Amino acid sequence: MSHGRDHRVESWNQLQDELFAEAWNPDLGRFRSRFAFRGLSDARYQLATTLMRLGGDSMTLEPHLLRNFKKYAHRSVVEGDSFWHWLSVAQHYGLPTRLLDWTYSPYIALHFATANIERFNCDGAIWAVNYLKAHELLPLPLRQRLEEEGANVFTVEMLSETLRSLQALRHIRDKTVIFFEPPSIDDRIVNQYALFSVMSGVDQSMERWLQSHPELWRRIIIPAELKWEVRDKLDQANITERVLFPGLDGLSHWLKRHYSPKTRSGNGG
Repeated sequence: MSHGRDHRVESWNQLQDELFAEAWNPDLGRFRSRFAFRGLSDARYQLATTLMRLGGDSMTLEPHLLRNFKKYAHRSVVEGDSFWHWLSVAQHYGLPTRLLDWTYSPYIALHFATANIERFNCDGAIWAVNYLKAHELLPLPLRQRLEEEGANVFTVEMLSETLRSLQALRHIRDKTVIFFEPPSIDDRIVNQYALFSVMSGVDQSMERWLQSHPELWRRIIIPAELKWEVRDKLDQANITERVLFPGLDGLSHWLKRHYSPKTRSGNGG
């Protein structure tokens, strides 16, 4: 798919400018980005949910997956019993869902674009979507709920008061995207500065939706030849698996990547 909002960088310094573009807020006199970021190790990858990648009839599969997850999960893993709490927990623990993972941090997105050294032979990408402008396109009841809270994104509690069920989400007629913050289930959610997006239709492609709203987004292309420099500088800045995935598994992944020879990457050098 052709992307008219692609910005290909050629250096680390140019990358910094792109990551923090449009962050200045003149009303506050502060740098306050309103973008959600998602890093991909291969620029050819689409913004596809894990439920889409599962294959089959997503609308039929979704309720079965969620019902059985809720039935067999330990109830202590959720703070509340709402649909949005369960959906967030399911996404966090790897169940195929209609959610996409995003982060407020451009550096964390940059980590995910450069964490897989087996993909260093191809360009990476970072999607940046203005969630403030995206939410201006929401149906009136959802916009009003944000205004009542003086919020820019939803919490699971706010969504639970407005869209109480999967059926309520499906009944939104207009194609739209909602950004919301998951509950702080564990340190991984907190450290990754995470938020989720959800489309009103389970089979709706966020990428196609964004193509019809070019004013909402940009995509930063990271050339393959720049990835090693980016990766090394992120490691020095402590943006690593050891921090983003607290625990022995994150530590092991960080050490494995950190001590892998450069010749292991796809570009061979």
